[in-house]
Formats: sequence, structure tokens, C-alpha cells
Amino acid sequence: MDSLLKHMVDMTGHRDHTMLDVSVISAVQELAGARQTRVLTLTSVRGQIFVRPRAIVVSGSPARMEEHGDPSCAGDPISMFPALASCIAAHEASADQVDADGNHTLWLPIWLGDKANTCLEIVNPTPYTSETIHIVGGIVSVYRNFQNLLDYSERDSLTGLLNRKTFDDQLAKMLQASTAEQDALALPPGELERRQHNDQEKQWLAVVDVDHFKHVNDKFGHLYGDEVLILIANLLTSSFRAQDRVFRFGGEEFVVLLRSTSQDNAHRIIDRFRANVESHEFPQVGKVTVSIGYVSISAYQAPVIILGQADQALYYAKSHGRNQVCHYDELVSGGLLQAIESNDEAEFF
Repeated sequence: MDSLLKHMVDMTGHRDHTMLDVSVISAVQELAGARQTRVLTLTSVRGQIFVRPRAIVVSGSPARMEEHGDPSCAGDPISMFPALASCIAAHEASADQVDADGNHTLWLPIWLGDKANTCLEIVNPTPYTSETIHIVGGIVSVYRNFQNLLDYSERDSLTGLLNRKTFDDQLAKMLQASTAEQDALALPPGELERRQHNDQEKQWLAVVDVDHFKHVNDKFGHLYGDEVLILIANLLTSSFRAQDRVFRFGGEEFVVLLRSTSQDNAHRIIDRFRANVESHEFPQVGKVTVSIGYVSISAYQAPVIILGQADQALYYAKSHGRNQVCHYDELVSGGLLQAIESNDEAEFF
């Protein structure tokens, strides 16, 4: 009982999804005596569900977040897990399976309404007792409730996207992680130069603005304006990769954090979204377009500088025809933009 209470206190003390994931699998692992416990992300891509592990704990080792060699991969198709697929299709509370080696796998989807974006997977060499299932079920209920609370505080009420506060927190964490990674290199000058030359993957920030949105509100009314924003949010979610983060920044402006990709790939992904918006038929309104500015994220720049540079590229796109994607560094190197050297309180024009 003391162990259960300790884990409950630990879980309910977190205000971050990552730490909540680590906490719940640590609790389940200890209380169920499992061989392995994972948190799985369930992602829907073009109508097909994919399974991707995001946290894991193995008996005898501490819990950790999963690392993925190919961040663009959505995961394994759920068809590889027939019992779990049937469970999700039937909106059931759990599914179990015994493999050829006698290992028992228990899946517990975390249902939020009629959707399950997360699932706990518990693997054990022996069958689960009714007491174990009862305890794990209680932990899952607490986990689900706290996921709901975190989602409520982190998401925009209209679009369901992550909100401005969450963006500030996640950008700060991304910059902190990038700084630590750069400092950890500590390579000799020649070797560092070769490492930087060969390493083409970076993090990116894109600012998206709906073109002529005031005209939409003025002509069709705010209800149709809100519907446009909701549909744009849906297109953002479906156009970007599972590991990218999409935020509603305010009004008709959105921000995307793209992780670990090259400049060419970042441009392709961002322009794919722009084209998806352009080709979409918005009810009553008809055609809507977006303008986008993006920039690579430097570990040693303040957030206000990074956002300012992306905004410069966005304003250039909007003042030169709209419905286009502009890269800040390309505009500067081409002499089309001029950045002002300043401190962290810099303003750009």
C-alpha cells in the first residue's frame, strides 16, 4: 500500500506529459512485477493507425523515453498487433495476448472520449492476477485523468492545438537540450568543423498566417471564420509528422516546431501543408491560402530572436504575393532582408 501511495503522489505531482509517462510506467512496472512496460502512441495517418513507443521501462533498469532513428516514421501499422487492433476497433478497455514463448502482453488504451491516442503495454512471463489487473486499472484511471488535465491546460479551446504557453515551454526545452548537446561535443576545432559540415539535420520554427482572414470574418461572419481556423488546424495536424509540434499562437496565426530534419526536407514538409490548404474547399468560404515564414533554430539564440526572424520571413511572404513559403536565411543571403544586430530585446523590420 505504501508503494502504491508513493507512486500516486509521484504521478499527481507532474505538470509535464513526458514525466507523467515515465512515472506511470515506473509505477506499473513495480506494482505488476512486469518484465517490460511501455507507453505507446497511437497515430492515425490517412485513415490507418500506427503504433509508436514513446517511453519504456525494462525490469532492472530505470524508465526512459524512447529514441527513434527515423523521426519521420509514424511507427508500425496496428495490423502487426491484431489483439490491440481489435480492441481499438471495438472501443474496449483492454486486450491481452500470449505469444509463442508464453509471454503475456496486456494492452490498456487510454480512452479520452471516443479516441485513444495513448496505450499502456505490459509484458509479463506469467498470467496477470485479478488483483494486479485491479491495481493497474486504478493507475490507468489516474493517468487518464491527469492526461485530461494536462491537455486542458496545454491546448487551445477552439482548435484543440497546443497553446501559446505550451509553445513557450517547449521551445525553451528544445533550446536547452540543443545547448547541452552542443556543449557536450567539445571537439577539437578541425573535428568540430567537419562534424558541423556533415550534420545537415536541424530544428526549425515556422510561423503560419491565414491570408486575408479579416476579409473572411467581415464577409461571412465569425462563425465561418472559426470554422476556417478549425479546418486549418486539422490540415496542420494531418500535414506534419507525428514528432512535429503544432500550436495556435493567437488569432489566425499558428506556429510549428519541426524536429531533426534538413532544410530541403523542412521546406518540402511546410510547402506540402501550404498546398493542402490551397487545394482544400472550405464550406461557404471557398478557397483559403496561408503564408509561411520559417527559420532554423540556433541553440545560442533567444526565443525572441528566433520568432523575430521567422516573422520577418512571414511578412516578406505576405507582402510579396502571399500563398508562399519563405526561408529567413535564404532571404538574408539573397539580400532581400536585412537583420538588425541587437541584443535579446531586438526588434526586426
